[in-house]
Amino acid sequence: MDLLRPSRRRTLLSEAVYVLLNIAMAMVILGVVLAINNPFPAFGLILLSKWRVLAVRPQYWAAHIIANAIDLILGFSFVIFLYAASGTLALQIVLTMLYIGWLLILKPSSKRQWVVLQAAIGVFFGTSALMYVSYGWWASVTVIGMWTIGYAAARHVLTAYKEPHFALLSLIWALVMAEIGWMTYHWNFAYHVLGAGKLQLSQAAVIVMLLSFLAERSYSSYHRHKIVKFSEVLLPLLLTVSSIGLLLTIFNTISV
Repeated sequence: MDLLRPSRRRTLLSEAVYVLLNIAMAMVILGVVLAINNPFPAFGLILLSKWRVLAVRPQYWAAHIIANAIDLILGFSFVIFLYAASGTLALQIVLTMLYIGWLLILKPSSKRQWVVLQAAIGVFFGTSALMYVSYGWWASVTVIGMWTIGYAAARHVLTAYKEPHFALLSLIWALVMAEIGWMTYHWNFAYHVLGAGKLQLSQAAVIVMLLSFLAERSYSSYHRHKIVKFSEVLLPLLLTVSSIGLLLTIFNTISV
C-alpha cells in the first residue's frame, strides 16, 4: 500500500496540472484576443498546445494530425468566435468557459456517444466559423474547408464504430460536405442572435448538422442490423427534411 500512495499522489498532481494548464491556455487565448487585433497569435497558441502531436517520429505525424483534427477545428473556431464577439466581453467569457468545458470534460471522453457528440460539435462550430470568415474568399477555399471538416468528423465517428472501411466512407462524406460548401458559399445566410453582437447563427451549419445527424443515425442502424431500418431513421429523416425545408422557405431573410 505504501508503494501505491506516491503513485496516487503523482496521479492527482498530474490531473491538477492538466486542469490548470487547460484553463490557463483558454484564458491566455482570451487575453490575446482582447489585447491584439489579429487572430494569428491566438491561432499559434492553439497549434502550440498540440505540440505532442509532433512529438513522435515523422512517419506518424499525419495520423496524429488527423486524429486531433476535431480538436484543432474547435480551437480555431473558438478563436474566430472570440473575435466575432469583440465588444461583448460577457459573451467572450461565456465562449471561453464553454471551450474550457470542451477541453476538460468532453474532449477526454472516449465512449462512442461522446465521440459522436464531439464530431457533431466539430461540424457545427467548424462550419459556423468557416462561413463567418469565408464569404469574401474564393469558393475553392470554402469547399476545401468543408471537405476537411466533413472528413475529420466522419473519420472521428467511424473509428469509434470500428468501421473497417472508415477511410473510404470518410472520403464520401467529405465530398458531400464539399458540395454543400460550394452551394452555401453562393447562398450564405445567417441569423442574428440576441445579445451575441456580430456573432451570427449560420444556416449552413444548421443544415450540415441536420444532415450529419441523419447520416449518423442511418449508419448506426446499419451497424447494428447490417441494413438501414426505415423505422429507426424515420424520425431523424422527418426532422431533417422539415427543418431544412423551413430554413430554405421561411427563414431566408438575413444574409451575411
